Amino acid sequence: MNSKIALKQLKILGKNNLKMRLAAESWKSKFQILISTILSARTRDETTIPVAEKLFKKFSNAKKLAKAKQSEIESIIKPVNFYRNKSKHIIECSKQLTEMGKIPLEINELIKLHGVGRKTANVFLSEIGSDGIGVDTHVSHISQKLGWTKNKNPHKIEKDLKKLFPKKRWNDVNSTLVRFGKTHTSRKNKNRLLEEIKRIK
Repeated sequence: MNSKIALKQLKILGKNNLKMRLAAESWKSKFQILISTILSARTRDETTIPVAEKLFKKFSNAKKLAKAKQSEIESIIKPVNFYRNKSKHIIECSKQLTEMGKIPLEINELIKLHGVGRKTANVFLSEIGSDGIGVDTHVSHISQKLGWTKNKNPHKIEKDLKKLFPKKRWNDVNSTLVRFGKTHTSRKNKNRLLEEIKRIK
């Protein structure tokens, strides 16, 4: 795959999207970006955002959340999938951050935090202006359909996309592809559009 063609296709994907807020966007602090991204795993952004807003009204920083009771967090974040596990994760993550005094900004350190995998770490880094490509189901499906990668393993897809796109565009990849996936909810319609985009040279 040619990098110039991929960039052209990425631009077209962006033009096909509705404007919508994603779960990692428009928060007041890095802490809130990270926690909302953890909460968003396997959960729709439309569900995650209001839940995170409710959570941050009471627990706006790591010190406050680190002292929270799990039962209280569970009652707040219940609408998100796997809310019990996520309640444990965000409390433990907050304890780690409180001990550290700051959020690490390097992926190998971020993934040591409770509830933070490569996708979450990359989405977080991308949102704060660092270089990252978070690979979720939208990114995986679209990248394979357009021939940007032949891999199905998220880490390998991430590596392929980082080779394909210049670093200055890495931060656009996840948000553009996620918005495209959320804009076109019909798999049949989505794949038809992707086939059209794939033919663009």
